[in-house]
Amino acid sequence: MSKKMILGIVLVVTITLLGVNFGQYLTLENAKAQQAVLNDYIDSNFIAAAAIYFVAYVMITAFSIPGAAVVTLLGAALFGFWNSLLLVSFASAIGATLAFLSSRYLLRDWIQTKFGDKLATINKGVEKDGAFYLFSLRLIPVFPFFLINLLMGLTPMSVSRYYITSQIGMLPGTAVFLNAGTQLAEIDSLSGIVSPSVLLSFALLGIFPIVAKWLMNKFRSAPVVE
Repeated sequence: MSKKMILGIVLVVTITLLGVNFGQYLTLENAKAQQAVLNDYIDSNFIAAAAIYFVAYVMITAFSIPGAAVVTLLGAALFGFWNSLLLVSFASAIGATLAFLSSRYLLRDWIQTKFGDKLATINKGVEKDGAFYLFSLRLIPVFPFFLINLLMGLTPMSVSRYYITSQIGMLPGTAVFLNAGTQLAEIDSLSGIVSPSVLLSFALLGIFPIVAKWLMNKFRSAPVVE
């Protein structure tokens, strides 16, 4: 038997044993218990907890660290809809602006080399529609979130316009996503996953990009009033 086969068997056995030992903890009941502990801490230390969450979210966004979607859902579950909307809206916009600035002043040459073909598309959109083009990208992301931040940093758009447009453009999608998170936080059993409120929340997640695209097309095709 070859060494590779032996290592493969050992790896499979190890993963299986880990699954058996730790699978008992990966339950909805345990997740709800941990949520209760965190909620108790937040109730007693709301300002500190909100500040930690806010700074972490800014860093995740600024450095394009994977997991923003999970952290967003976690914020909705722990802080509620309105508090998490305030935190995520400002944190995501600030993080995006930091990435925008790093692109403009630190990573310009690397980004031009790496994403030059996509930069041409972005420049054309900004020249034609200005901040409205960025707004449409935030509402209906044609490019990945991190790439929008980096590529926009190489355009002539001002920092203030970028920040304001990004925050407004991301707000509707953020609200829909956080709503889904608050609904998930209310689940007490696996049967709750198919409850009308949860299903509606995830339906909104799927429908939102389609509706947003339709509205943008209607707006673009509307006659200009002089």
